[in-house]
Amino acid sequence: MSGDIISLYRARLAREKGYVIKDRGGRVSVALAYPNHYRLGMSNLGFHTVYRQLNARPDVVAERVFLPDGQEMSLYRKAGKPLLSMETQTPIENFDLIAFSISFENDYPNILQILEMGRIPALASERQFLYPLVMAGGITTILNPEPLAPFIDFFLLGEAESNLDKFIDLFGDIKNSCSDKIEAEKILAENIPSLYVPSFYEPEYYSDGTLKEVSPKWGYIPEKIIPGRSRPEDFLKEQPKVSAITSSDTEFGEKILIELGRGCGHSCRFCAAGHVYRPPRVYREADLRTSIEIALRRCSNLGLIAAAVSDIPGIESLTDIILKKGGRFSVSSLRADGLTKELLTNLKDSGQKTLSIAPEAGSERLRRVINKHLSTEQIIDAVRMISEIEDFSLRLYFLIGIPTENFEDISQISELLKIIKHNMVKESASRGRIGQIKLSINCFVPKAFTPFQWFPMEDIASLREKQRWLNRALGKKGGIKAGFDVPKWAYVQALLSLGDRRVGAILHMSHKSGGDWSKAFRNSSINPDFYVYRPKGHDELLPWDFIDHGIQKKHLINEFKMALDSEESDICNVGECHRCGVCSQQQE
Repeated sequence: MSGDIISLYRARLAREKGYVIKDRGGRVSVALAYPNHYRLGMSNLGFHTVYRQLNARPDVVAERVFLPDGQEMSLYRKAGKPLLSMETQTPIENFDLIAFSISFENDYPNILQILEMGRIPALASERQFLYPLVMAGGITTILNPEPLAPFIDFFLLGEAESNLDKFIDLFGDIKNSCSDKIEAEKILAENIPSLYVPSFYEPEYYSDGTLKEVSPKWGYIPEKIIPGRSRPEDFLKEQPKVSAITSSDTEFGEKILIELGRGCGHSCRFCAAGHVYRPPRVYREADLRTSIEIALRRCSNLGLIAAAVSDIPGIESLTDIILKKGGRFSVSSLRADGLTKELLTNLKDSGQKTLSIAPEAGSERLRRVINKHLSTEQIIDAVRMISEIEDFSLRLYFLIGIPTENFEDISQISELLKIIKHNMVKESASRGRIGQIKLSINCFVPKAFTPFQWFPMEDIASLREKQRWLNRALGKKGGIKAGFDVPKWAYVQALLSLGDRRVGAILHMSHKSGGDWSKAFRNSSINPDFYVYRPKGHDELLPWDFIDHGIQKKHLINEFKMALDSEESDICNVGECHRCGVCSQQQE
């Protein structure tokens, strides 16, 4: 049966272009793990970026690891074999490092499953140096790594371009000179400001369960961890990030992904990426042009990635180049107020059928609360422009359970869609066709390092009632397809987003009970509602406060208060304002 797994992996490799296989002799070996299935992991540009950066080094061999899907999982269970890497089908326990790239909190259970399948103890305290060291990075870890603290030996926080090479340089020196795990971790923690070893910190709690303090166990261990981040001037010197491997077996099909920029300056108060990836940065147009031309030699289908592609300077000319060279492109997301006829025409000529826009809220009041900087008039103007050019289908993203939300705000979603549909029909009448309206309605989950980090998540029962009301209201309009997320899974996400390291015990119990979260909640000594439903005070020590992104807490508190007053604040003006503190810190 293990031969069947190997055959499956080799067949998958045969459909790929760009993977790397090296002899492991003397090199630092890294099992780069994405805690979900291959199809999703290979659609993640950050995962590609780390894979490319590691394998660009002659002293490193990096091989990919994924959570097996249905067919793979059946083969592993029948064979009773340990989890293997993709490239050389090597057991992951034979690598020096297992490095998890984590994008979503709901993938945390998959981390424990991968360790179990690799025959590696889940708890870091039970692993000695003879096991691979287990590390993690990615967006969720720079927000709040604490729920994973019991399972991860250390986190490398921040952007790989700024800290990964320094880490590998040091780890390569340590690899053959340290036989003691704690000694190796001490050397790493002392020398890399962005490296966090949870076992080196001792949390204390008040009698009410809130955090009292988190203290380093030794004086030479830093109190604050500073995630690695490229300065704007350094970012401009870097080449745009491009997919390392192409394969038809991914969410996007056989397509090369290209990062156009990082971060977002619109300052939406619910958006974690818009805060921890400050300041927003965009690659030079000339470098993007070159990367696009090189990518088109590998593949004619490109995916353009940015927080809002329509915000990228020169996006019309960049997409012109793709079309003139016989290529096609799709975009990750657009802002309604940033659309132009030129970009929409290029999207039409490229064959894109669906455009994604995120009004987030139905009422203008609630859009001011979240600092969306988007009026109903701007949304309707965008819909008219879109429908005038082509019968695109629209995918619209909304949140429910936003702080201060009331029933009038929910009813305004239905009213906004009525106006959107009317304008689509009106502008498309001459063609006799109209695109579909597809909704993705998700539950608001508070995130660390945002002005909304002090708010609780709305009660599951209330969210379900709002979903039922919207489903009935939208069903009466016809021609609108609505998809809703599951509130109980939003609750789990909130728990893993807002929890301290005690939540790790709940995660561990869920894993041991086969993913039964209800059972884990019942058996937990801590009520999970404490993390999910409890409003937090501005003077409370939060589990993630030991991470220093340069964002001043007084700025987040001010934004919190403005949200309560339904007031918008300015967008991020890089280098020209010092409201949040990030630009000031980077100038020091």
